[in-house]
Formats: sequence, structure tokens, C-alpha cells
Amino acid sequence: MCSGHDTLKSDNKDLQEVEKQWDRRNFLTKTSLGIGALAFGSLLKAEKAFSNPTGPDAVQNFVKNKLGLPHHLPKAKRIVYLFQSGGPSQLDMFDYKPKLKDMFGQDLPPSVRQGQRLTGMSAQQSSFPIAPSIMDFKQYGESGSWVSELMPHTSKVVDDICIIKSMQTDQINHDPAITFMQTGNQLPGRPSIGSWLSYGLGSDNENLPTFITLVTKGQGGQPLYSRLWGNGFLPTEHQGVQFRSGKDPVLYLSDPENYDGNDRRTMLDYLGKLNGVQNDAYGDPEILARMKQYEMAFRMQTSVPEVTDLSDEPDHIFDMYGKDSRDPGTYAANCLMARKLLEKGVKFVQLYHQGWDQHIACPGGVRNKCKQTDQGTAALLQDLKQRGMLEDTLVVWGGEFGRTVYSQGQLTDTNYGRDHHPKAFTMWMAGAGVKKGMTYGETDDFSYNVTENPVHVHDFHATLLHLFGVDHERLTFKHQGRRFRLTDVHGHVVKDILT
Repeated sequence: MCSGHDTLKSDNKDLQEVEKQWDRRNFLTKTSLGIGALAFGSLLKAEKAFSNPTGPDAVQNFVKNKLGLPHHLPKAKRIVYLFQSGGPSQLDMFDYKPKLKDMFGQDLPPSVRQGQRLTGMSAQQSSFPIAPSIMDFKQYGESGSWVSELMPHTSKVVDDICIIKSMQTDQINHDPAITFMQTGNQLPGRPSIGSWLSYGLGSDNENLPTFITLVTKGQGGQPLYSRLWGNGFLPTEHQGVQFRSGKDPVLYLSDPENYDGNDRRTMLDYLGKLNGVQNDAYGDPEILARMKQYEMAFRMQTSVPEVTDLSDEPDHIFDMYGKDSRDPGTYAANCLMARKLLEKGVKFVQLYHQGWDQHIACPGGVRNKCKQTDQGTAALLQDLKQRGMLEDTLVVWGGEFGRTVYSQGQLTDTNYGRDHHPKAFTMWMAGAGVKKGMTYGETDDFSYNVTENPVHVHDFHATLLHLFGVDHERLTFKHQGRRFRLTDVHGHVVKDILT
């Protein structure tokens, strides 16, 4: 840093222009004010002040943040989204269609298909033979919800969940459909749901990211891309952070060899000063975002090893989640990790489990996926409930679309394949503000068309934001001259499923 305009140290003309703006008086004045403001913000713990109010005095103490959020008193404080990538077969899991047994092998009537778009994988089939599910279904709980034999653990918690059988999406292929479900648009580049919540509501833990993603290890199927939990055009501090199993849960977080925390602290202090100079010179908000990320990474060096250590969990918790929960990176272990992250104040935790794309050998494939996920999913719900967290934690389960009633490829008495189907599929929600033991929406006898209470992806997003106290039409961000929102120009809150 120069002490006057006549002692420029850089040969770079751009840097010389910056240095000219910084004599000693100017530097000390601006940095003292900046440091003072930062210290004041730290004392107030601003992120905490902006987080969701809870407790018996929540209405009286209803505090909005600098964006004017939340718009109304929220029911949800945090969310765990269990995303089943590939398109789970609603016909083999939740949407019981007993009349199909008498229609085995018959061609799907044109009046049902209605000329709907097909994928390139089945469009050339000469016929579309109906494939009834070979799974046994029963009604469970006081709600009498239909669940197949594939989910013995989920069947025990049906009175805590709201099964939505009438989901619809606009996309029929995996990548655009997953992108649409996660960002509200089929094209890459938009902010993900977690990033919108981070931007709108802030953090409840200054030592951990607001938005964390976990991906089950060792699963095949459609690829997943980090843009699915990306920030899009929102400031980069709102992007999701992927936690991995293994020695380094977060890439590039550990110090290099022979480098300690004091070295990192000194480096960040000097880097902060340089970025401060650059920010005052250019006013680019990404500079401040970068500074926040550096500081968050420094705090995470201590907080991440602690939160990812499951060794202090008692045996009965591992038993509840199943034997896979002792193997880091499995779906069950990630469910347990999700509960711990939620306890630590992480607002949005998303689990991705791949491999639900059963174009052939659907019965065996979906059976295997349910075996991997059923116990962990139900245990997470039970665990949150026994800790008193389910009342303000939103739990979501579902994929990007459903599967067809007709068989893709050869149909036999014991085997069939199912293609993608976007016009009718099943998801479920539970917890904060969602009615318990409810089945919402209906499909026709072929699980092909929605006949009652359709719920579009935009409606799902609007409802999710509503539970967090956010009006989906008012949470916007101006980008390239237009104000964008998660639901674009669509969506309505599905009030019938809310308490």
C-alpha cells in the first residue's frame, strides 16, 4: 500500500489507478469504518437475526430481514430433500391400480395415451402392452394409505406423511427434468431451490454452509452435475456445498502439509485487505461474496470434522437407520448425516440417490433401490420426530418424473420395463406445516393421467417456499434486466395439503 500518490509500487497501469485512490488518510478512514461495521455486525450476529423466528413468542417477535423476508410466519425452519434420481416407478410403490391385473398385455388405449409425447426409447414400439405391477399392496396406518411390499419401513410412518399422487412435470428426459425440478427451469444456469432459500433467508449457523448436498457413493445411473445445487446468477456464497465420504468431506478445505491455522489466518487477513481495496475500487458484489467464502472455509476447518464425525452416535441409532449407516457415503449414512447437519442449523440438506431408471428389469431394479433407501428414509423421519424436530423440519421425497404403465421391451409374467412418464407421478412431503396421513390427488386406472388435484413442479416449489414464510411471487432477483424467481411466472400454493 502506498503512503501517497507519488509512491506508486506497481508497474501495472490498472493497479496504479487503484493505488492512486489510496493515500494513507483515505485508507485508514475507510478501513476503520469497514472494520467497525464488520465488528458491529458480528456483535449483532446478523445472520441469526435474519433467520426464521421460532418458539411461543414467534408471532410477537416476528423479525424480517433486509430483504423483507419472511413475508409471513413460517412453519418450516429447515428442509431435507431426499431426491431419488432416475424416476421411481409410482406403479410399483404407491399408486395401486388393481384393475390392471385383468388387462395384462393389452395395448394401452389411444384414448388414455392421448398422443402424449414418448421418449426415443419406446416411440418406435409397435405396441404398448399394459404391465400391471407384480408387487403386493396393502393399506397401512390409520390413514389407510396404499404402500407396496417394497417399503416395509415407510409403511410404518405413512401416518406422518402426505403422499401426492398427482405430480406433473413438463420434461420427459432426465437432465432437463432434474434441472427443472431443482431450479424451476429446464435449461442450466438458474439458481437451485437451496440457493434461493439461502439468498432469501440467510443462515442459522455461521460456521457451516446454509445449503449442503450429499450424494450416495457407488451408484450408477444418470449423471449428476454440481449445477443442480448451484447458485446460478445469485451471489456465489449461496451455492450448495457437497459433502463427501472419506478423509476430506469438503474438497480443498484442509491445510496443505506443514501449513497450520495461524498461517491460514494471516493469509486471509492480508487477502481480506486486498479484496477490500478492490471492492472499494470496483464495487463488484462478487468480491464481497468471495471474502465471505474464504472466511466460511476457514471456520469450516473446525466445524466440518466435528459435524461429520458420527462416532458418538449410540448403537440404537445406527440400528434404526440400518447396518449401511455405519458405512460412510451410503444412503443410510447420509440420512443420519443429514439429521446431524439439520441439528447444527443447516437450513437445506439435499440427498441424491441415483439408479431409479428401470427401462428393463423394473421389478428387480426398483426392489433393489427400495432395499437401499427404505429403512434410512423412514428412520430419518422417526429420528426427527423423536427429537421434536419434525414439527419445523420439512421432509421431501421424490424424483424427476414417474414411469409408464406400458412395458418398454419384452413383457412377461414376472418381468417388464417402464419408460419415463412426466404426466403423473408420486412424491411425498412431511413435517413442518404439512398435513399428516393424507393422500392427495388421483390418477386414472392406468396411472397415466391425473384426474384430480394436479400438482405441477411450479406448484410444488411455490408450496415449499410458502412453508418457509416466502411468497414465491415476491422472492425475485434482477438479472440481465429481468426479475427472475424460482417459479418463473407460474405456480400456486397447494393449500389443501397444509395445516
